[in-house]
Amino acid sequence: MQEYKLKRGYTPDIERMRDLLTECFGTEIKEADGKLTTSYGVLKEINVWMNAKKLCVDTVADSTVTDDAVILDSNKRFRTFLDKGTGYSSKDRIKNAKKEVGGE
Repeated sequence: MQEYKLKRGYTPDIERMRDLLTECFGTEIKEADGKLTTSYGVLKEINVWMNAKKLCVDTVADSTVTDDAVILDSNKRFRTFLDKGTGYSSKDRIKNAKKEVGGE
């Protein structure tokens, strides 16, 4: 499970995350106990929820998928979801993670 800090101005709203999941993955989304669940390509399960002002994401990969195109597409869509959900690029998210563990 990963927690991602939201950029200033980005609301910790589960409905906004639902809209982004639909936009990025275009698959059916289930909601239970405040968590959104979907799947796409190599990502057998994508669980999304809000914890205070952080976006929490837990994924389960399907190790039986070996098609590089499917793997790359799944990863690209997942990164796009995180970019739009948090307001931070991949590089910025790495910097934030390092700051939180005291690595910088």
